[in-house]
Amino acid sequence: MSAASVLTVLTLFLRASAQPPPSLSRNLNRDGRCIYTFAVPGPADNGCSEPGEAVAAVRELQRDGAARQTELESLGTRLRLLEGWVAGVQGQAPGQGSLSPAPRSQGDVRRLEMEKVDLLRRLESMKQENTHLRANQCSAIRDTPQDSQQPARGGRQGLSGLSSRQRTQPDRGASNWSFEHPGYQELKSAITEIPAPKLIPRTDSGSSTRAQHGLGCGMLEWVGEPITFQKADTIIGRYGVWMKDPEPVPPQTQESIWRINAVGIDVRQLYEYRDLDQFMKGYPNKVYMLPQPVESTGSVIYRGSLYYQRHKSRTLLRYDMKTETILVQKELPNAGYRGAYPYSWGGYTDIDFGVDELGLWVTYSTNQAQGAIVISKLDPNTLEVEQTWTTAIRRRSVANSFMICGTLYTVSSYSIHNAMINFAYNTNTNSSKALSIPFENRYRYNSMIDYNPAEKKILAWDNFNMVMYDIRLSKI
Repeated sequence: MSAASVLTVLTLFLRASAQPPPSLSRNLNRDGRCIYTFAVPGPADNGCSEPGEAVAAVRELQRDGAARQTELESLGTRLRLLEGWVAGVQGQAPGQGSLSPAPRSQGDVRRLEMEKVDLLRRLESMKQENTHLRANQCSAIRDTPQDSQQPARGGRQGLSGLSSRQRTQPDRGASNWSFEHPGYQELKSAITEIPAPKLIPRTDSGSSTRAQHGLGCGMLEWVGEPITFQKADTIIGRYGVWMKDPEPVPPQTQESIWRINAVGIDVRQLYEYRDLDQFMKGYPNKVYMLPQPVESTGSVIYRGSLYYQRHKSRTLLRYDMKTETILVQKELPNAGYRGAYPYSWGGYTDIDFGVDELGLWVTYSTNQAQGAIVISKLDPNTLEVEQTWTTAIRRRSVANSFMICGTLYTVSSYSIHNAMINFAYNTNTNSSKALSIPFENRYRYNSMIDYNPAEKKILAWDNFNMVMYDIRLSKI
């Protein structure tokens, strides 16, 4: 094979590789023979820290390292054979080269010499080009906003400071699953977290006809530290939703707990646990197979039914656990879905159910609202929209939200350890205000936050961990 052919193969291979290319050096040994040496830089020699969204691609390249190394060794062998052939043509004595070719004409010798010079020139040009590209890559990475990056896929945090009752067990009963577009959930959240400009007019569908809040209601004043009750040990438990029914229907009680692992493209399993102890041990007493798959982490349990969004649609479903059937299907008018207006962490969180002292709610956004959070009060029996409010809070700018006593609260970040509850929108007064209530994301990837009005607690799913927060409300 000619030197030009070898060079072509080497060039195509180096340009296809996403990692820094190997360097090629040429030296003479003690016998006067040319030795080509390949040096492949490892991750520590790269000199550039990669953006969070590229981690999955880097790991894939690392898994292919052995194959690349074999090919590099093959190229080195072929180049040494070429060098031996050139030496033989130049009249080098047998035994000093790896080949002993037949005598060649002077024209062949000149041609091979020219190919060698061209080979070395091109290799030097490639080295300069790679140096330039790596410098540009480092500059681009340094310009990437750091406070919006995600932890690496599959990363886990330790459970420090847990009591003896805060045990964790392996996840059981998992179904087959697969990712749709690997890395999408994390990449979707690579945005700057800022409050929405107050440019969108609020719209209401009439005055509120609800009764007063009743005992125990008020404005949120304080949120305690998270208490961890369960940890998922497989990748399907990275994010999900766990729920309690504030108004349970027998045989379920207020001690009953439900859980959905939301990673996958065909999520249909609803796990039921008799009480907290069974939940912490990881042993469900029943598994429901839902007729329609679940979209994301916005589900709730209320009055014996599971309310959730159907996969890849804006359809709302009411699933009755007693009969194990879907009782109601209702399309949420104009609601964005499938990544149109998600929370800042992504995850197709366009539609989010909530329950508080006043009943069943859903938050979402529409094209008409220009991405601002829309709140609708729902009839829990029919899923008909009773009343709607459009806020001035951009949905993509917040990590999550929940309802307490008819007021929507938003969380500033899903990954910053010391996040804030930063906005409140009161549906009774049709007004919003900025807040600064500390909210801890202990495990740095909070994908679900809901309020349980019966216990006055906040439940959350934080990077494999199912946690609970105490709260304090003002008196009215």
